[in-house]
Amino acid sequence: MDLPLEVLLLDDEAIVGKRLKPALAKIGCEVEVFQIPELALARLAEKEFPIVVTDIRMDNIDGMQVLEFVLEKWPKTKVIMITGYAMMSLAREAMEKGAFDFIAKPFTPDDLRSVIAKAARALGHDIEPAGETVGKDTTGESGAP
Repeated sequence: MDLPLEVLLLDDEAIVGKRLKPALAKIGCEVEVFQIPELALARLAEKEFPIVVTDIRMDNIDGMQVLEFVLEKWPKTKVIMITGYAMMSLAREAMEKGAFDFIAKPFTPDDLRSVIAKAARALGHDIEPAGETVGKDTTGESGAP
């Protein structure tokens, strides 16, 4: 039996973690959600996550600092950057610093699942993005088991 793929998700907006954690669980990910960058960095200092998803714009510590910390400590980790500020210069900088991918808000859970699946395959995990369409219902009552 394969172990679940562990993902650390950092976004200072609570709704992002609340919405994405169950969406990623549908493709077999075990997600730890953080809103406070300092707490996420403390967790990353003690544990390697195959995939880290981080917002770029946060107070005190930004996603670029998280990216640099993760890649220095855990060079094999795939870091996916998300932001509400879709600027090409940020995307370019994130990719130059070693980010695996960059997603601009607003994005759907399917968009993130697709990028997570691509990162998982790059790590040798066999994950396929879920085929269902995710609408605005974030209650988890989609009728799926």
